[in-house]
Amino acid sequence: MAQTVALTFPDGARREYPQGTTGFDIAKGISPSLAKRTVAMALDGTLADLSDPIERDAKIEFLTRDDPRSLELIRHDAAHVLAEAVQSLWPGTQVTIGPVIENGFYYDFFRNQPFTPEDLPVIEKKMKEIIARDKPFSKEVWSREQAKKTFKEMGEQFKVELVDAIPADQQIKIYKQGDWFDLCRGPHMTSTGKIGNAFKLMKVAGAYWRGDSNNPMLTRIYGTAFAKQEELDAYLKQIEEAEKRDHRRLGREMDLFHFQEEAPGSVFWHPKGWTLFQQLEGYIRRRQQEFGFSEVNAPQLMDSSLWVQSGHMATFRENMFLTQPREDDERTFVVKPMNCPGHIQIFKNGLKSYRDLPFKLAEFGKVHRFEPSGALHGLMRVRAFTQDDAHIFVTNEQIAEESLKVNNQILSIYEDFGFSDVTIKFSDRPEKRIGDDKVWDQAEAALMAALKASGRPWTLNKGEGAFYGPKLEYVLRDAIGRDWQCGTVQVDLNMPGRLGAFYIDEHSNKVTPVMLHRAMFGSLERFTGILIEHYAGHLPLWLSPLQAVIATITSDADDYAREAIETARRMGLRVASDLRNEKINYKVREHSLAKVPALLVVGRKEAAERTVSIRRLGQEKQEVMPLEAALRALADEAVPPDVRRMQKASGKA
Repeated sequence: MAQTVALTFPDGARREYPQGTTGFDIAKGISPSLAKRTVAMALDGTLADLSDPIERDAKIEFLTRDDPRSLELIRHDAAHVLAEAVQSLWPGTQVTIGPVIENGFYYDFFRNQPFTPEDLPVIEKKMKEIIARDKPFSKEVWSREQAKKTFKEMGEQFKVELVDAIPADQQIKIYKQGDWFDLCRGPHMTSTGKIGNAFKLMKVAGAYWRGDSNNPMLTRIYGTAFAKQEELDAYLKQIEEAEKRDHRRLGREMDLFHFQEEAPGSVFWHPKGWTLFQQLEGYIRRRQQEFGFSEVNAPQLMDSSLWVQSGHMATFRENMFLTQPREDDERTFVVKPMNCPGHIQIFKNGLKSYRDLPFKLAEFGKVHRFEPSGALHGLMRVRAFTQDDAHIFVTNEQIAEESLKVNNQILSIYEDFGFSDVTIKFSDRPEKRIGDDKVWDQAEAALMAALKASGRPWTLNKGEGAFYGPKLEYVLRDAIGRDWQCGTVQVDLNMPGRLGAFYIDEHSNKVTPVMLHRAMFGSLERFTGILIEHYAGHLPLWLSPLQAVIATITSDADDYAREAIETARRMGLRVASDLRNEKINYKVREHSLAKVPALLVVGRKEAAERTVSIRRLGQEKQEVMPLEAALRALADEAVPPDVRRMQKASGKA
């Protein structure tokens, strides 16, 4: 008697089919139109080829091309078509790997003459021809020997290496599209035609084989693809807008910071940039005081034995900077990559009681982490950065309550910076971690309780927790729809015990505290970059490093301009004067490019009438106001939002 499998459909219906029936046969049996629309299936939530035989009971779903889950398949298939197009145009080119990545895909090629951006339109044209042929994707399982022999005969040495790297217990899968084929895990859609033409090749770059500089240099071609042309158009428009907002370009125009080769991944802050940085630091410092944190400062260099004890040396060593000891000193020191071990030492200094908990320490800690030079990206990816870091030492019973408080604090801070679209990710235990599973169970359960109590929507970020504990990650959506992961809350039941921290409970027993790691901006450098791009350089007045410039039309108004500057500074405004012998239109263009929020223009008439002509950044119209009234309006607008709330609460606003 033939065996059967029971399949459960999304509507709850359950039907039996002969074992080995393909997804395509099932879809066709339900409706020929369904089979025509379907590009893949999901078995118990895992994507699979529609042509795969089904061997076990499962929940089955049929995916159309418009299903959000199909986007990864569209991009995966596009990568295969890219590889076929390249080898068709330039025979002898070797293909290596072509994965799907965030917002698109890439494929790495080996060729004596690297590809250039001018090659991309030619490749795109060939890709459209291949897609129009609408050849079906078909899967074959080869023996390891057959695969190696075939690729070796084709001159595909990189593919031979990839076959060798596949574990012995895994199948060697070959996917064909017409006569062209590739080594691939799959799955794929039913045919190349399902990709559509909503794709674009974006750029070329160099990449070493397997990321090792000792290996051959490959050419990487990046592309993107979407289900619909309007989605591609929206993405390309976002990319165009992002280029206009690039914080590196705006940083130059606004004279905020620069980088140079002698200090890779470290920021040279200019006076205006450092003023902006200090505004952010001052804001967080006020909020932390409001939340009951005590600010501390721990050493930059600590003996490597501390980092062995904390677990960093075993799990984070490749990201750490170590000092080279002198000949007469055998000790090795670590330039701190994190602030947590230092805060534990402060907690340990002096006996703590359960009455002292929660014990809250905060630090603007400068940390150093090794990032590969190719990964460095302006303020967004650096090697030296400042964390608005804090650690809360709590009892087990306080975990959920304190995590919820921090969650609410973080969200309120983002509101002050204009980020109202915030999502939360719950990141559970990673593969590489310290601590027993029972400890992780407890930490994850407590953090989940806080997350559910917050009532905010969240998603699971599987396996992405820190090596010492699970965490919540806060993702901000900026003005052009990009997501940025910033703040975190992490529950740590491991490190305090490893470093010997304890408190005395109500029964006079020594108990290891739980430590909550908390960052709100995360990296102040990175958050600065995000803000610059979010506001396209048009920072809110309270944040702007230079809030106004008082510019003269003629030298007759110089004395009046100097008087106005002094008055503005007494009101707390960050202002500068422009008394140069230049045309006023030149001055306006220059200060607009530097994103100065307000330009106060004065001439002979304004000096006589004690007025100013105000031009706001991004506006064409000017408004003439009495000097005192104009400066009072700017000073009121420049009050930070948290200070304004305190003033309102005290009746001073």
